Amino acid sequence: MKEKGAQRLFCIDPLAQRMGLMTGQSLTDARAIVPDLQAIDHDPQAYRKRLIAIADWCRRFTPLAALDAPDGVMLDITGVTHLFGGISALMRDMETRLARQGITSITAVAATPEAAWALARFGKTRIAPDEAKALQRILSPLPAAALRLDDSTCAALARAGLKQIGDIHMRPRAPIAARFGDGIFIRLDGLLGLAKNPISPRFEAPSYMAERRFAEGIATRAQIEETIAALAVDLCAMLERHGEGAREFCATLFRVDGAVRHIHAGTSRPVRDVKSISRLFHERLEAAGKTRDEDPLDMGYGFDIIRLAVTAADALNPTQNVLKQTDTHARAQEERAARMADLVDRLGARLGQSRVLHFHEGDDHWPEHAVIMRPAAQAPPKAFAMGESFAAERPLRLFERPEPVEAIASVPDGPPIRFRWRRLMHEVNAVEGPERISPHWWRQEAQALTRDYFRIEDTNGTRFWLFREGLYASETARPRWYVHGLFA
Repeated sequence: MKEKGAQRLFCIDPLAQRMGLMTGQSLTDARAIVPDLQAIDHDPQAYRKRLIAIADWCRRFTPLAALDAPDGVMLDITGVTHLFGGISALMRDMETRLARQGITSITAVAATPEAAWALARFGKTRIAPDEAKALQRILSPLPAAALRLDDSTCAALARAGLKQIGDIHMRPRAPIAARFGDGIFIRLDGLLGLAKNPISPRFEAPSYMAERRFAEGIATRAQIEETIAALAVDLCAMLERHGEGAREFCATLFRVDGAVRHIHAGTSRPVRDVKSISRLFHERLEAAGKTRDEDPLDMGYGFDIIRLAVTAADALNPTQNVLKQTDTHARAQEERAARMADLVDRLGARLGQSRVLHFHEGDDHWPEHAVIMRPAAQAPPKAFAMGESFAAERPLRLFERPEPVEAIASVPDGPPIRFRWRRLMHEVNAVEGPERISPHWWRQEAQALTRDYFRIEDTNGTRFWLFREGLYASETARPRWYVHGLFA
């Protein structure tokens, strides 16, 4: 990378490190030490993308994985080490698997993220003790850079004789804070465990989760669907114990070579039925690679871990089975609603939830905004209290944009007696109105004028929804007429 007008080393491999090269060193000085040095231009975007991929891969060990830019990943392994045979076994497994992918790693475990970061980069101990005094003895010889301070601050501390963490910790805080700021001791307290600074994982821990691990990767879609169905059984049992149903799922597939694939699916209602979940992911896997938004499912050498998680859940109360079908109409309505919800889920799984839409009443009196389209899988918005007759007074077909008409009225502010629309003259037979709709005065729409709407029937029986834009004499001298919709 280029820094201060010179090409500098951003990162180096173990071989370059053994040859005496260091990160931040100028490329000229590095080639003076190693003349045949192979340097590759640093690509920040590709580097971050790769780091994100590593963080996602690390979720095979724990769901709580966070980016630690620019060159690290932080994991919260609390409560999961026994699944891998202990901390040492987990670290060996992680380093071995990363090495197979061509990634050199240094791991460290400590009670705080700051201590783990410092030990991984500057310490010789890889597993920090839990006892406070023992941890302090290990951290004291580390350089001041282990506090994640910038180079200028570290240089200033060195000139003051504060080269190691122990030097800073043993001195009075007030003089150091007055000269270098309180940030040094905020970092020091975090390093020693005196302050708690939790990590920020890329994904929140799911409400419910189940997974299967395989000694050899599975590489067929039928095996993947069978595994997801088995995991759905475990999830449904968890959901039933808590009286909830799942609204959103995420199936994570960890490939043997390190690639990770996330498959998301959502439902229009809370569910905890194994068949519904299996059918949902059957549609998702069937549609993989058939849309622009999603890549095809690359099996590679197979997947050795499949995880199914519930990322959103709602209450789902048990339903009472009716022994006697006394209310046939109610049962038919329930079955119709269940079939519609199942259709929405299947279409959403195949086409994408954002493409399956449903009309809802909007919280707006302006006709263009009175109806909104929302994903059908989302919960409907709160009902707009306009009265039951509100929907009946609106035309069945509303134009996207009102179309101008030439109207003749007996008086300027009265209803039309005839009008021309799309080159045809219509004689008015019956009129209802006006219904006055004012513009959004709180939005300060300068061009909007008051509208007077009329329900009009011509001599042929066709019913129109016309409006006159602008109040005569007060808003405009020549109000204009538009047709906004047609009644059935």
